Amino acid sequence: MAGENGLESDQQVDMRLNSGPPVGPYAPGVTAPPPGPFVPGVSAPKYGPFVPGSPGGSANFASTPAEKKAAAGTIETELEPNTKKAAEHADDATNTAHKGFDGWETAAGLKKVADTWDQQVKTLMGRLAGEKGALRGASGLFARNDTGLHNQFVSQSKLNGL
Repeated sequence: MAGENGLESDQQVDMRLNSGPPVGPYAPGVTAPPPGPFVPGVSAPKYGPFVPGSPGGSANFASTPAEKKAAAGTIETELEPNTKKAAEHADDATNTAHKGFDGWETAAGLKKVADTWDQQVKTLMGRLAGEKGALRGASGLFARNDTGLHNQFVSQSKLNGL
């Protein structure tokens, strides 16, 4: 398949579909090529949906302790109780249907679906509780981290005590 001096083979390699730049890491001082390809005359977008200051994005990534507390409160007062209520409603309806199909293969299928549903609800409730706890602990964690780093630098500084 190779033509003159292997040029044909090289061209085929360059023409592969869905090929992109090699996945990093790149050598020091070498940056990854921009994502693309883009239509001629169209440049890469300058903003992503989550970049600070981008259209449709927030001005910064930070949220205040009050916003974290409010989000945790929403999880506790709305999401957790409503999820539990919806799960109980589905369990009641499934149990009623299960009784109606007693002795049929459908009853066994409903039992399996109900068990799967219960496990998914349990997992979701665990995630909600975890997110709630993380939101409530985040601002305290940052403050403790900052204080710990401050104390570490102060104890190691030769300027300390001057």
